[in-house]
Amino acid sequence: MVDILKILAAVAVGYLLGSLNTAVIVGKIYGKDIRHHGSRNAGLTNALRVLGRAAALLVLLGDILKGIVACLIGLRLGVYASSGGAADCVSLLAAGAGAVVGHNWPVYFGFKGGKGALTGVAVLLMIDWVMALLCLGVFVAIVASTRYVSLGTICAALFFVAISFIPVFGHAFYFQIFGFLMAFIVVFKHRENIQRLFSGTENKLAF
Repeated sequence: MVDILKILAAVAVGYLLGSLNTAVIVGKIYGKDIRHHGSRNAGLTNALRVLGRAAALLVLLGDILKGIVACLIGLRLGVYASSGGAADCVSLLAAGAGAVVGHNWPVYFGFKGGKGALTGVAVLLMIDWVMALLCLGVFVAIVASTRYVSLGTICAALFFVAISFIPVFGHAFYFQIFGFLMAFIVVFKHRENIQRLFSGTENKLAF
């Protein structure tokens, strides 16, 4: 019972931290609601396009920081579970998932947030930095070759699910559930981007 309460607490804390949508906050400092400009997405890419590099840097740091803090709290709660000879900190996974969900559907901003990719990367770095770097490599390779940030994000999320089943990483079944949830959220939030990719109207990143 105590473990369940801790896991629920981890989800709640992660969600409340994730709901501090940095792009919306920084946009208001700049006198703009980022959700009404550009692609209308409250995330890093749109902040870069609409607000500029300095604002985008603040968004970058904020989105990473809230994911890290949420995970540290989840790790502190210390609820572990094992399956198939592998073990994971379930409270850490719960807090990380909560942070990503909060970023996407923030309670403070009418449940209209970003797409969770950057916070998701921060969370994955806290959980398994090797897998995070591999996924980041896939993202960079796709974006560098196509200039589609959305395509890079989707490919990295799907790659994450695929490698979560590789035994060498030593993760339990709970981690794979976490991986499927994160990938589903990323793909779901990018469904309009997917349509534009197929129609050839998706915006490309200008380096």
